[in-house]
Amino acid sequence: MGFRYLYRFVLAAFGVVLVQIAPAAVLTPVRGVVHDPHHRPVADASVTLHAADSDFVENEKTNTNGEFSFSAVPLGVYVITVADAGFDTAQQSITVASNTSPVLHFELEVAAVKQSVTVTSNASEANVDSITPTTLIGREDIAHTPGADRTNSMAMITNFVPGAYMTHDMLHMRGGHELSWMIDGVNIPNTNIASNIAPQIDPKDIDYLEVDRGSYRASLGDRTYGVFDVVPRTGFERNRQGEVVFSLGNFYQTNDQLSLGDHSQKFAWYTSLNGNRSNYGLQPPIETPVHNASNGYGGFASLIYNHDSANQMRLVTQLRTDYYQIPYDPDPDDWQNQLYDSSGLRDGEHETDSYAAFTWVHNFNTSTLLQLSPFYHYNDAKYDPNAQDLPTATSSDQTGNYGGVQTSISTLIAKNSLSAGFYAYGQHEQDAFGVVFNDGSNQNFYQPEEVAGGVEEFFAEDSYKPTTWLTLIAGLRQSNFQGALSESATYPRVGAAVLIPKLKWVFRGFYGHFYQPPPLTSISGPALQYANGNNTSFVPLKGERDEEHQFGVQIPWRGWLLDADTFETRANNFLDHSNIGESSIFVPVTVQGALIQGWELTLRSPSLWHVGQAHLAYSNQIAQQIGPITGGLICYPADSPACAVAPGYSALDHDQRNTLNVGMNGNLPSRIYAAFNIYYGSGFSNGYQDPPSPYSGAYLPGHVWADLSVGKEIGENFSVSVETTNIGNRRVLLDNSLTFGGFHYNDPRQIYGEVRYRFHF
Repeated sequence: MGFRYLYRFVLAAFGVVLVQIAPAAVLTPVRGVVHDPHHRPVADASVTLHAADSDFVENEKTNTNGEFSFSAVPLGVYVITVADAGFDTAQQSITVASNTSPVLHFELEVAAVKQSVTVTSNASEANVDSITPTTLIGREDIAHTPGADRTNSMAMITNFVPGAYMTHDMLHMRGGHELSWMIDGVNIPNTNIASNIAPQIDPKDIDYLEVDRGSYRASLGDRTYGVFDVVPRTGFERNRQGEVVFSLGNFYQTNDQLSLGDHSQKFAWYTSLNGNRSNYGLQPPIETPVHNASNGYGGFASLIYNHDSANQMRLVTQLRTDYYQIPYDPDPDDWQNQLYDSSGLRDGEHETDSYAAFTWVHNFNTSTLLQLSPFYHYNDAKYDPNAQDLPTATSSDQTGNYGGVQTSISTLIAKNSLSAGFYAYGQHEQDAFGVVFNDGSNQNFYQPEEVAGGVEEFFAEDSYKPTTWLTLIAGLRQSNFQGALSESATYPRVGAAVLIPKLKWVFRGFYGHFYQPPPLTSISGPALQYANGNNTSFVPLKGERDEEHQFGVQIPWRGWLLDADTFETRANNFLDHSNIGESSIFVPVTVQGALIQGWELTLRSPSLWHVGQAHLAYSNQIAQQIGPITGGLICYPADSPACAVAPGYSALDHDQRNTLNVGMNGNLPSRIYAAFNIYYGSGFSNGYQDPPSPYSGAYLPGHVWADLSVGKEIGENFSVSVETTNIGNRRVLLDNSLTFGGFHYNDPRQIYGEVRYRFHF
């Protein structure tokens, strides 16, 4: 049934392409004007766009009006060089963000007047082209930040992005955990938020990661809380080069990778194999990890072929598998086990994930760009108990197949950047839930489920820039969902960015609505009867509907860039997750409503003392819910006193009022590099305030820890480093919600050494 939707979606998408109605391009146009000191256009000047950290190059010529345009530039940092006979060469560096249309101005000096090259850096200037607060993390940041390049680490996000943190082994951001991953600009769907804990991509395969926090244009999707757009390594940074990464540390951990890459003028390729294992995997329910090993392995490949100046093909694919032992508390007399007894569990989690995304990019002309991206995603999360688990051995196997297409066209007309688009996928979900009652309290059961559905989304938008100091955006996104129930939504999004000329400050504002399609999970038969016996029942899930207001400002000062914003998100049918009885079977649920309010701040420095850059990310927010559970595992029967819900708002289990990360990545003399990060969290909401819990306040204890890495380049091919996370080994209870083995303490101190060896082949 799900593939029937896919066929319809693909046919519709090709129809969209044929009539040239499609979405905003993921790749970004970069335009500019070249003129002489008297502001007369310079025609036929040579313009070169060169990636700052690889051999990716594009060349153009200015027209009779002195204008140039690069229509399809991936996000990242670039240097643009303009040269013409009789003039000095001029350069500008630019940080390209997705869904923007930057316009550069070059004034060429007459060669006899000035002999030096002009270099202007606007990487730290405020961006008037975008209304979306954005954080860009490069591969050097990932390689040097303590713990960030390990396969199972999210430090590349949590260290740099305000309001992003790990709790109950899931990444949360802006008060929610429905987050989108885009790989090479293609949105990879995954609705199993309640069952997946493995990473979407190995950080070592990332060239740039762009993190968008709300205020999304209509082209960017509906995952309100965060969008991660990954530009993978392509091979343009390699010349028949390979790299081996090997690490070894406490908890018998190792995290290793072999990668190869090369490129010619038209073709680039990159591929990698990785493997990892450790005796410490998930956040444990006590300070000393027990039964907590993990391992995983996988492969990744990226291919880019430039057929000609008008056509480019890109392919990204990955296959990986992960295994996690579920930690437990072995002492049945511990206070934690009086609230949730994990002492009898010996469980494990197997996950397999693979995807393939192919993109055809076609330039009709210098201002009109078409993209067509069919994709496929397979995801399986299997929770396996030990057959002797007490009191019950619960199992869950959730397998999703997603096939779809993303297609887009965008064009520049006068001062308008116009786009329209189509995104769709069909999903076939196979789930199975089972319980073995080793205490004899019920009859054993194993219940398979098969569900199909799909999503179709259309959008149209305009980014209008009447002057250099003002950008206005407006768009609509229309969503159709079909599963156990059918839903439709058409929502507007509007925003503005204003540059204050002399101050160079940029103020921005946004108002928009979002519809997030629900997971397809269903429960029936014996599994439903078991749920009913635990005072719950199952109701089909509805999509989450969100309303967001946001206001922000960017302030540049002498190379520093401060970005601050305040936001409010109101959600109906807020998506969360819950467990069946005293089990580790987790299914998604929707809560009647949620309110997330906060303000955020990021600060990025220029190069300090010619050593490195400092960074700061701070968030103050409150994440609350209101009303009963409305979908998934609802309280049953609804009119019973046990199902009564206290009036008003209450804190979500992952609500943390204050979160701060501050650190610095730097290069020292003798080719030594170092990085540190200090993290502070004020404490998550406390779900158990009565004895035997020792914590009686509304929030669990605050916590601070520090991470440090030091490395050295040896010759041209070797580098060695030592990295330590949670240097002081401070342990604290982060969370007492019942997911994956009960309560969750923060990670202990981990120390490991890493060796990188680069070679030619």
